[in-house]
Amino acid sequence: MCKTKPERGKGYNSGASCITSILINDIEARVNLDTGPFCTCVGKYDLQTILPGWKNHLLPIEGVDFSSASNNLWPLGILDTNLVFPHPAESVRMKTAIVVMENCTSQHIICRNDYLNIYGIDINNHKDRYLTVGDNERQKKEEFVANQLVEAQINP
Repeated sequence: MCKTKPERGKGYNSGASCITSILINDIEARVNLDTGPFCTCVGKYDLQTILPGWKNHLLPIEGVDFSSASNNLWPLGILDTNLVFPHPAESVRMKTAIVVMENCTSQHIICRNDYLNIYGIDINNHKDRYLTVGDNERQKKEEFVANQLVEAQINP
């Protein structure tokens, strides 16, 4: 017999975000690991707090329409940079093209699924949610807890 875990009508609040810390140009930032978006993106206001000189490094973008679930997004350009997932066992440096949006209201960089796949970052939604970095199954895992990470050791 299959039974649902949330109370009836309460399933909408049983999810959790996948926000973790990364480094961008040696500055700590937050990234939302999201399997649904069309592209990796960030709002200009959030980027301004991370990289004040970002406008000097923007590449042009033309002929692409962007939208979120609630509205159209206005691209300003592409920031070609590295995101580093720091990890005691094996840090991962991701070469990324981030679309900077005029009106993106997220307070984090949103990292799309293809980068996660290319660089071996797995999100596991078990009872204890965690992510793994790289392809070494015996490395440490990271748990998502209240939008922060807590290290959990895997037994080799």
